[in-house]
Amino acid sequence: MTLLINNFTETKAHPHSEAFARLRTAVKGQVIMPEDADYDTVRVGLNLEFVRRPALIVRPADEIDVSHVVLLARDTGMELAVRSGGHSLAGFSTVDDGIVLDLSSMKGIDIDVAERTAWAEAGLTAGEYTEKTAEYGLATGFGDPASVGLGGLTTGGGIGFLVRKYGLTIDNLLAVRIVTADGQIRHVDAETHPDLFWAIRGGGGNFGVITKFKYRLHPVNIIAGGMLILPAKAKVMADFAAAAEAAPDELSAIVYTMPAPPEPFIPEEVRGQLISMAMMVYAGDVEEGMRVLEPFRHLAEPIVDMLGPMPYHQIYLPAPEENAVFVVRSKFIDKMDEQTAQIMLDHLHSSPAPMRIGEFRILGGAMARVPAEATAFAHRSARVFANFILQFDNNDYRPFYDEWVAKASADLPPGNGVYVNFVGNEGEARLHEAYPDPTWERLAAVKAKYDPTNLFRRNHNIAPKAM
Repeated sequence: MTLLINNFTETKAHPHSEAFARLRTAVKGQVIMPEDADYDTVRVGLNLEFVRRPALIVRPADEIDVSHVVLLARDTGMELAVRSGGHSLAGFSTVDDGIVLDLSSMKGIDIDVAERTAWAEAGLTAGEYTEKTAEYGLATGFGDPASVGLGGLTTGGGIGFLVRKYGLTIDNLLAVRIVTADGQIRHVDAETHPDLFWAIRGGGGNFGVITKFKYRLHPVNIIAGGMLILPAKAKVMADFAAAAEAAPDELSAIVYTMPAPPEPFIPEEVRGQLISMAMMVYAGDVEEGMRVLEPFRHLAEPIVDMLGPMPYHQIYLPAPEENAVFVVRSKFIDKMDEQTAQIMLDHLHSSPAPMRIGEFRILGGAMARVPAEATAFAHRSARVFANFILQFDNNDYRPFYDEWVAKASADLPPGNGVYVNFVGNEGEARLHEAYPDPTWERLAAVKAKYDPTNLFRRNHNIAPKAM
């Protein structure tokens, strides 16, 4: 009898189990707890570094469900994590012993073709949204992977394949529906709560849970562009950057220097060697676009040339097949010249990580024509976004790779700020690089108005300004 008692493990009820039961009754969506069969599957996100054990996972059906969850977090004091696509580099989209509000079931979209706008729920990914709008020959610019969720990408800025032609994602945001810390469901736009509208355009998830976004759509259907793989050489990379910056605003490009994957379209003798893979979009007349793209083919003998007319939505890279561990370090720099490109190449050659990427994006154009104070994204004059990414499958290696990306990024020319969507757990000083002092002070004041107790703190947090 004693043996049985000593080996018996009592399952204690959660201190807020009654509140959980009331929530399960109140919401129309799915409530998942540790004892449920699908708990382990749902709690694992994209980045294997951040596998947590939340006390509760809720997949809301609508904004009223979201309000119930926000009020539960407020009333219980439990930490609240909000997950849209799960791409948070700092692991903010999950939490131990708290509540995960998983928006992935909210995928509604309402497209107004005549008005060229779309209301999109926050559970949609960039790829899902773009495929829907492509049916009407329309698009909104997001980032580069199809799997990224609209929520975090939009509220951080949004630098993608239409950035030079149509600006950041936030430059095409017209309104939102948001649940604030008091549980209220608010419509926010330039006329209604304009201070909050300013803050959510670049200030991240500090101010509430956005359930719907209203975006401006542009006529982007068949584009000139696609993939061009060139040798990974410093001169080639620098010449590419110079040509991309000199090109018309219709051209946006992202270049990934990385080991060539074992894909059928890549020659076998090149696989595993460093290549520079450019993804290019000319959002304008296709014939003119092909003329603009032609000089890029002559920067070096192409390894792969897939440039041509194509549907815009096909430019998005597929999601990773398996979850992994990622480390990232980025900055805005003034130019990608030959010396800078060589620094990037030297670090990529030195890393033992199975997948390592040195990335750069040429900015300017429409993004630069928006005044810095118009939104919480303050780095409008940035010319180049440079980024190192490592992907590996063993979290024990994380300290080594963290040190590697930090040094690699530091060795690039001094930067003039960082892009908050590519910041991990790097400390408050790095966060201040994303938000210069005037922007920070203004964000802190908006935070104090709409979230004075800092309920929404699992983010790149800006504490409420002391009143």
